[in-house]
Amino acid sequence: MPTLAPALDFDAPLLQTYNQPLPRYTSYPPATQLTEAFSPQDFQQALDASNQRQTPLSLYFHLPFCHSACYFCGCNVIVSNSAAAAENYLRHLLLEIDQKAKLLDPRRSVVQIHWGGGTPNYLNLEQVETLWQAIDQRFTLAPEAEVSIEINPRYVDKNYIFSLRAMGFNRLSFGIQDFDPQVQKAVNRELSEERLFEVMGWIKDAGFESVNVDLIYGLPHQTRASFAETVAKTIALDPNRIAVFNFAYVPWLKPVQKNISEATLPSPEEKLAILKLTIEELTQNGYQFIGMDHFAKPEDDLAVAQRRNELKRNFQGYSTQPDAELIGFGLTAISMLDDVYAQNHRRLKDYYEAVEKGQFPLEKGIALTPEDKIRREIIMELMCHFHLDFGAVSQKYGLDFLDVFAPELADLRQLEQDGLARITGRSLTATPKGRLLIRNIAAKFDSYCRQNPSALGSKAI
Repeated sequence: MPTLAPALDFDAPLLQTYNQPLPRYTSYPPATQLTEAFSPQDFQQALDASNQRQTPLSLYFHLPFCHSACYFCGCNVIVSNSAAAAENYLRHLLLEIDQKAKLLDPRRSVVQIHWGGGTPNYLNLEQVETLWQAIDQRFTLAPEAEVSIEINPRYVDKNYIFSLRAMGFNRLSFGIQDFDPQVQKAVNRELSEERLFEVMGWIKDAGFESVNVDLIYGLPHQTRASFAETVAKTIALDPNRIAVFNFAYVPWLKPVQKNISEATLPSPEEKLAILKLTIEELTQNGYQFIGMDHFAKPEDDLAVAQRRNELKRNFQGYSTQPDAELIGFGLTAISMLDDVYAQNHRRLKDYYEAVEKGQFPLEKGIALTPEDKIRREIIMELMCHFHLDFGAVSQKYGLDFLDVFAPELADLRQLEQDGLARITGRSLTATPKGRLLIRNIAAKFDSYCRQNPSALGSKAI
């Protein structure tokens, strides 16, 4: 078995001290910096430049519909049970695919595809096949491409799972959140243990190469004892990857969360204890801590990419495709090119009107400055590998790291004194205590955060 990453050191007082709102750094600059001043012409020029680079492509398709609302949800979703709504959305999504595919060099290889939501399996199999064929006909898929889809286990059967695999999907993700029926009822996502194991059985029988499951800690009625059972059952489910997300209770931003009574949430101390228990159980049972809230088996592609120093983050989280540029399709989807980020409209009406006119359904974006790109590399190195080589940055960008980033290194001294980081004249490394607070370390290099320390973001823990 491959060597596991260094162990974490769970220091509860330090975690409490540094538990502040920060960007998740799925991008740098963070998505909060995107602006409506970014124009369709800017995006067109960015696509032209991307074609010149001939980088491989990663494609993201956002399918926003859900049959019912999960009260913890912070995603961009539309709750509906209308078959006509899904058909209308699919028609417009195909228009956008046509529009953008014509602007992308067909020789560029697609190495990664992800369908997210919402609930992608809101689409029936005929609609899934229609969308899949549109992608396959307009893009050049690499034989080894990672092709993943998120599903809700409540709305699939064995035939649906096997049909996805036959089409070409080879990775799959679904949310568990918590096995406890009381917790499930409180967040309006009830699903039996038997059903989850049945669906996982179909997935394994169908031959999917990797399966990710999501858990959430901090939900109503959770305790250390109850979540220990959830973790044990999740390990028995035997997924390749496990994401353990922190529930951010922000009903003033996400009105659906008003259905959750704050009085039912675990205390901050209990929440930290749940996290500690989860980390210990997962790492003791063969899962490697990748970073942030992700764990993977040592042989999984995420863990392999991290050991090879090839791990990357994009708007979907950790990625194994370091050179791919991301093109987003659908409502709110974000494209992430080397020097430009561009987000589609958030309102369905605006999205439909734009694609019907043959226009980019563009709401906002940002063109990265040379300084942004340097800081992005620094932040992503820390987020993905917990280490930064000053000399490598100096050599790549023709600068003196110690001179240019002297203010940031000075700010990091307090974190070093608190045991979160080790700083030498050559490098910066997150300690076992600091790995859970890697966002706090990375944020020292975030010029936007330094200019506006109160910038919105979820808490570190």
